[in-house]
Amino acid sequence: MPFSSLGLDPAMVRAAADKGYAAPTAIQAAAIPPILQGRDILGAAQTGSGKTAAFSLPLLQRLAGERHPGARRLRALVLVPTRELAAQVGESMRGLAQQLPSPPKIAVAFGGVSINPQLMALRGGADIVVATPGRLLDLADHRALRLSSVSMLVLDEADRLFDLGFADELGRILALLPGERQNLLFSATFPQAVRSLAESLLRAPVRIEVQAEPAHEPAIQQRAIEVDAGRRTQLLRHLVAHEGWPRVLVFVATKHAAEIVADKLRKAGLDAEPFHGVLSQGKRTQVLADFKASRVQVVVATDLAARGIDVVQLPAVVNYDLPRSAVDYLHRIGRTGRAGESGVALSFVSADREAHFRLIEKRQGLNVPRERIAGFEPVQTQPSARAPDSTGGIKGKRPSKKDKLRAASVLSRK
Repeated sequence: MPFSSLGLDPAMVRAAADKGYAAPTAIQAAAIPPILQGRDILGAAQTGSGKTAAFSLPLLQRLAGERHPGARRLRALVLVPTRELAAQVGESMRGLAQQLPSPPKIAVAFGGVSINPQLMALRGGADIVVATPGRLLDLADHRALRLSSVSMLVLDEADRLFDLGFADELGRILALLPGERQNLLFSATFPQAVRSLAESLLRAPVRIEVQAEPAHEPAIQQRAIEVDAGRRTQLLRHLVAHEGWPRVLVFVATKHAAEIVADKLRKAGLDAEPFHGVLSQGKRTQVLADFKASRVQVVVATDLAARGIDVVQLPAVVNYDLPRSAVDYLHRIGRTGRAGESGVALSFVSADREAHFRLIEKRQGLNVPRERIAGFEPVQTQPSARAPDSTGGIKGKRPSKKDKLRAASVLSRK
């Protein structure tokens, strides 16, 4: 199926070809026609499936057809949860827009850096803004942009945007937007509580849920290694050397852990850097650039900071700490095996975390055989008396009190 069969005009078809898209992915084929028709979308597809192009191509075409002479006015708003994802989406949209006779002005805004250059970039207006919620509100408070003219709203990684940390900011933004607009919500996962809240914002949405087909499923080998918690760093060093990974992304639970693990790896002679939300934007940008260029071999990251990391040919992801939820497990392992490449996703499982990993397996329909590495066999084979709660903090399907309060907070501001 060619892109031209989806209703895209020649300029957008050329844009897709220039980006190396030979044919539409499943999410693109399902989403582009109804977006061009002005329909609301609730789209779920796995990480790396082409969701950014799925909304960018029709969005750019629609705005090109609605261009009016005179001062620019903000017509499309794309909200994302992280700085890295904002930069990535903005870069992708600018690349696709180059084929248009009169490309729209696309501004990218996120926190962690000075607001002044972003204020300057918005002088004279912008047609499209890609932003994180907090910085967007800062710009609105500075009267650098007005949201009353927005006709298209995109929530990318919508599950994170509906998380507790973004709920209040998202509610304030929705209150500034016009009631009549097209809403496009995309994410790899939509837990039930998030799905219910998302659908409350949509009007007769087209619901798209793309399941990975076996022939196109990312070639990710999932492994689980039993190891005592205190020997994980040593095992990680062993694996990096033994497996010959030129680059590896390591997930930990906290910012403090990211710093500690990266420091231990550096002392062992590895080129390693932490990657988390407390780092300055300049440092995060440098770490990511060095990682992509293979100047850094190991990046130790927290979950939210790693959203938006898109590294071609990343051979391995390691769950040094297990993720809190089965949803985060999917997002983590989706950093490898992208764009048709193969990869390995490896989890360290101590006796205290075995029940937690079993619950992740149950939620995702997995059965990952346990392995032991010679020289790193666990001494502790039973959970300790002070072992973490066996639920691991994984939420059930029923909305919690926080979910209900979050929903009420957003809905009250609509």
